[in-house]
Amino acid sequence: MAGYIDNLRGRFAELEERMADPAIYARGAEFRSVSQEHRKLGALFEKFESWKKALSELADNREMLTVEEDGEMRDLLTADIASLEEKSTKLEEEIQVSLLPPDPNDAKNIIVEIKPAAGGDEAALFAGELFRAYLHFAEKQGWKVEILDQSDTDLGGIKDVSFSLSGCDVFSLMKYESGVHRVQRVPATEAGGRIHTSTVTVAVMPEAEEVELDIRPEDLRFDVFRSSGPGGQCVNTTDSAVRVTHIPTGLSVASQQEKSQHRNKEIALRILYARMLEHKQQEEASKQAADKRSQVGTGDRSERIRTYNFPQNRVTDHRYNVSTFDLPKLMEGELNLILDQILMIVCEQRLEQLRHA
Repeated sequence: MAGYIDNLRGRFAELEERMADPAIYARGAEFRSVSQEHRKLGALFEKFESWKKALSELADNREMLTVEEDGEMRDLLTADIASLEEKSTKLEEEIQVSLLPPDPNDAKNIIVEIKPAAGGDEAALFAGELFRAYLHFAEKQGWKVEILDQSDTDLGGIKDVSFSLSGCDVFSLMKYESGVHRVQRVPATEAGGRIHTSTVTVAVMPEAEEVELDIRPEDLRFDVFRSSGPGGQCVNTTDSAVRVTHIPTGLSVASQQEKSQHRNKEIALRILYARMLEHKQQEEASKQAADKRSQVGTGDRSERIRTYNFPQNRVTDHRYNVSTFDLPKLMEGELNLILDQILMIVCEQRLEQLRHA
């Protein structure tokens, strides 16, 4: 392992040289990829140096223990050895995980779509709450948020919302949110106090570069239409809304969020490209080996992944069988209450795969 990590220092130097070139800042996708790889290699080297230091101190303490006769000193050395053994083992596991091949989407920004499914107004209300939880989480992570499209209900819920998140580790954390989220609680509109079950779907899609999809201009059809508005003076009187359709697949996206036709076209294309990349990657995944089907949690948007049980103050992730009993705090953006548990299990699974590879 040590030799392999030392060889990575050449790659690290190459990345530093590329980041020193001002031209890279004009190539957004390349800059994100290079900067994230540079940051992760830097963190890997720090852990590697800490691991080597722990091993050196461990060897010194073991040697001292063989000659030390004072009982109190022997107790101190024994305690230090136990602590260093635990520290070095943990660091070694973290280093091994860092050396595993990354998800090709990890360096990408993402587009998130939230839509109410079963449950009517209650589902729409929870969709709005989940949306706000993600915004709070993004703020805590230092991510940039851009609302691409949003349609609200009269009761303060959300019919659907699309937004982008950009920053470090966006996809590697948010990919665990893709699927069906189920909420169990007494709706504010329920006079009888009965618990209702509603569902919301979340799609987390890596943003796609046009070159990844090999799209021909003639494969895209653009239609413009008048945006729907609340009426009166606010109604849009120009054809600013845009619908873009990818003719070969039939995938279609409409945007009327902005007053500018050009801006709506840009938003519609971003969402369309993300959906097309998601569709392409799902098709490729389905063609892979059968062990893919045995993995816990596929990330498919049709999979029920989590239940929010308000009466019991509990959030349970069904893919990894983990729970947290601080639902209000999670809904305030503390997603790490559940994500930290998931990431720990995922790391253990990947380490186990590495040991048997």
